[in-house]
Amino acid sequence: MTPEQIRTLHLLCDTVVPSLDRPGDTDGFWARRASDVGADHAVLAMITALPAEQQAGLGMLLDALAANGFHDAPEAVLAAVRQASPEAAAGIGALTSLTLLVSYGISDESGHNPFWTRFGYPGPVAAEPPADDRKLTPLRVTGDLDLEADVVVIGSGAGGGLIAGRLAAGGADVVVLEAGRYRTESDFDQHEIAAYQGSYWRGGPTPTVDGNITLMAGAGLGGGTVINWTNCIRTRDDVRRQWADHGLTDVATPEFDRHLDAVWRELSVNDRCSEFNRIHEAMRRGSEKLGWSFRTVNRNWDEKRHDAAIAGHLGFGDVSGAKQSSLKVYLEPAVLDHHARVVDGCQVEKILVTGGRAAGAAGKVGAHRVTVRAPIVVLAAGALESPGVLLRSGIGGPAVGQYLRLHPCTVTMGDYGTDMRGWWGAPQAALIDEFAAIENGHGFLMESIQYAPALGASAVPFTTPAEHKQTMSDFRDTGSFIGLIRDRGHGRISLDESGNAAAFYELTDELDVRNTQRALEAEIRLHHAAGAGRIQVLAHGLPAWQTGDSLDNYIARAQQLHLGAGGATIFSAHQMGSCRMGTDPATSVANPHGELHDTPGVWIGDASAFPTASGTNPMISIMALASRTATFIGYA
Repeated sequence: MTPEQIRTLHLLCDTVVPSLDRPGDTDGFWARRASDVGADHAVLAMITALPAEQQAGLGMLLDALAANGFHDAPEAVLAAVRQASPEAAAGIGALTSLTLLVSYGISDESGHNPFWTRFGYPGPVAAEPPADDRKLTPLRVTGDLDLEADVVVIGSGAGGGLIAGRLAAGGADVVVLEAGRYRTESDFDQHEIAAYQGSYWRGGPTPTVDGNITLMAGAGLGGGTVINWTNCIRTRDDVRRQWADHGLTDVATPEFDRHLDAVWRELSVNDRCSEFNRIHEAMRRGSEKLGWSFRTVNRNWDEKRHDAAIAGHLGFGDVSGAKQSSLKVYLEPAVLDHHARVVDGCQVEKILVTGGRAAGAAGKVGAHRVTVRAPIVVLAAGALESPGVLLRSGIGGPAVGQYLRLHPCTVTMGDYGTDMRGWWGAPQAALIDEFAAIENGHGFLMESIQYAPALGASAVPFTTPAEHKQTMSDFRDTGSFIGLIRDRGHGRISLDESGNAAAFYELTDELDVRNTQRALEAEIRLHHAAGAGRIQVLAHGLPAWQTGDSLDNYIARAQQLHLGAGGATIFSAHQMGSCRMGTDPATSVANPHGELHDTPGVWIGDASAFPTASGTNPMISIMALASRTATFIGYA
């Protein structure tokens, strides 16, 4: 970027998070600018790490701002440019969100951010990682690498990690290729932005190509199980029956219970490490007043290493060693006891096929080529990446990338007028399933979310710098509920011009729209019943409800929001179905056992195999299906 562009970016950051004069500003919150915490330099570093074409586009946007008098009247020019061009508005919106994310998430040499003082947020908890945490040694790739194996597993998350463990224990020679890196307790520092950059898909919150949904997915050895929120729910009976209608007939029988029970036991799932923080207490208080169901969440957590304060940071990497991830439970035994091999940092380009059958996989670690020759390939790169591998390989049939389900989540924030200490305790310790199957087996769960000041700041609707700063000033008093939709409609994964997976999703299915509107109403009523004095749906163009306003009118306005870009902010942490199992090769990628219709020896082993959305936090369902698939492969 040019010096002038950098100067404009610096001013943009300090316009988004400005210095404002407020009486009684004892901790300097109002006076502090983005540049005072180094956010301008951090944003610049993130921009310079982007592909050249994206850097060029942002540079042009900064040039346009400067040319229109931004340095003389920054707020007025920002507003004018937003109105003049949808493309410019999108670019400014992205830079605004990034600035907010960094400003409220960056930390200094002591591990603290001065904005956190106003939040009452203590930041990372001092903890000694277990002495034996780094048990594995991935293969070093210092040149082109050629390997042979019985099975190559692409991806190491909930499904891939379990299958690798099952097959290795059964005597198979297994090689695991993982795009992310091996990170353990000694690598985690509980800092939000570092966690996004090191353990999340594409560096953290990533919008779909159409901008409608913000995707959150794990990336690293162990996949999402290393950074998810440990909410363990068994596959619902009605969903199992629906999957049986797609040809997975045994899933609706006690045979599948055997897999569910095994996973539950192996992960040490229990409800004894699910203390309620003040947000969960508000959820319980509101649900009791409304007469709704409420229950404690089961979690895959080691009681002997449990610390509720550390558990509050588990989405940034658990430093205690209590989380029972696929890395700990399946991959470590596969390598240490059964001689499986792991290559991390490996971007798999394609599956090798010879004579119409699986023959291995090919990828790269940096500039070095990695080739694994194997007659069995398990594709478990996640529902966002597995379709990309198949599309680049030219296999899988016409349904590859179709039927992408996301469990779209709206978010509503309540201000309770007291410090909610949301950073303490597991993020999801309670659950309301009152509306889980409200219409034709579809509905929504109500859950809480992890305390994440950076992500929260970037998601809070931005109207003016002063209004946003006021909302953040009160952030300590807030708690958020989500409505997690079991979607009937679907999106898709395709390849972009560079051959990378690209996700598209429009929340337009009539039942999904209806359930999202129901979820918004339920979130608002739950906050109100729990005693919130101010309620804010995370959405553009909808001011907050405050005590004295008509609640019904606010709900009606919330239900008229556009569900996507420019309207309600929607997140997805659950991606499913894009390589689904079924009997029809025209509408499914794999047969009911998990093997590709058109390429014997290639098996789908992750959530992309789901015939439909699970309607629950999917980890247990992924693992149970993976355990079932491992049995069909033959070594387990």
